[in-house]
Amino acid sequence: MAKVPIYPGSSSFFPGDTPFGFYDNDIDFQQDADKITNFVARRLGYPIMDVELQDINFYTAFEEATTTYGNELYAYKIRENYLSIEGSPTGSSLNHELITPNFANIVRYSEQYGEEAGTGGTTTWYTGSVSLTKDKQDYDLKDWADASASLATGDSIEVKRIFYENPTPASARYLSPFDGFGFGGVAAAGFMGYGGEGGAGGYLMMPISFDMQKIQSIEFNDTVRRSQYSFELINNKLRIFPIPAKNHKLWFQYIKNSERNSPISTSPTGSGNVTNVSNVPYNNPTYLQINSIGRSWIYEYTLAICKEMLGYIRGKYSTVPIPGDSVTLNQSELISAATAEKIALVERLRGYFEETSRDKLMERRVAETDLRIRELTAVPYPIYIG
Repeated sequence: MAKVPIYPGSSSFFPGDTPFGFYDNDIDFQQDADKITNFVARRLGYPIMDVELQDINFYTAFEEATTTYGNELYAYKIRENYLSIEGSPTGSSLNHELITPNFANIVRYSEQYGEEAGTGGTTTWYTGSVSLTKDKQDYDLKDWADASASLATGDSIEVKRIFYENPTPASARYLSPFDGFGFGGVAAAGFMGYGGEGGAGGYLMMPISFDMQKIQSIEFNDTVRRSQYSFELINNKLRIFPIPAKNHKLWFQYIKNSERNSPISTSPTGSGNVTNVSNVPYNNPTYLQINSIGRSWIYEYTLAICKEMLGYIRGKYSTVPIPGDSVTLNQSELISAATAEKIALVERLRGYFEETSRDKLMERRVAETDLRIRELTAVPYPIYIG
């Protein structure tokens, strides 16, 4: 049998001894590399038993354990903050940045609801016009779209609003901002059936939601009851009421369905923004700044990796001949133990991160506040005699 290299009992780390060199220039990593080599070798039985590993094997495991710790840490940070990170620039590292939760993406998602009402969203509203002809009541908007909307093949439009009379804001007709904004104190509004009463002498500030409901009610009333022209739009066919008595233009607003149906956000755009978890700008951790809790986990994970590595090596030399007999090495036990330890260590680390998540910490804060209040209620209240 070929001579198997074994750990000689000491090591001396130099930059370049690890496969990737992520932490080779970190002074703390350099100092710990030889210490952890000695630690792992002793945990594996040295010097009572030979350890079929060399210093570079220990350094490789140490680098992998540190990188795994960073991967788990920053994967947790991404899960915790991705809603606030998505769309941000990828140019600078987030390793040492404090992430502040924001509503940017929540607002971006909710804007699409306002898109259908014409109050927000990311779909552009375009303006078009149809030339109305005297005594002609019916018009086909498909003919107009084919000729004027500059549509791509297979695209279509959706008409959102037709201007059959000049729009005038409701507040400009009936509302003074100094006499009970919200129509609560407008005398004219009361006479016209909008529920107002009193004059400008009575000031009443109503909730803004009340104002919006009244404005919508007035504008819808004007749409149905006060329009000089009305229309009927079914599929592509536009019918005008009453029949035009002269030639003029009818203006309308529309959207392109290809833009509304597109899942691609128009802002922010470009390859320099976070679009998925793979390009969130987290780098490998700085070993110097990992605290004792993290380093302890790295030491244990390094031991598990070395144990697994040693198991595979001993599997190649499953039996070692000795005078008059042979010795069977413990390959299967090492690999089984190492696999179980690695899984347990990762689960423990994830559980630790989860316990320090934002929602868990807030739950704990609420629980502490409730307990503190319950404790204070048990304190006797003093009686003051004046």
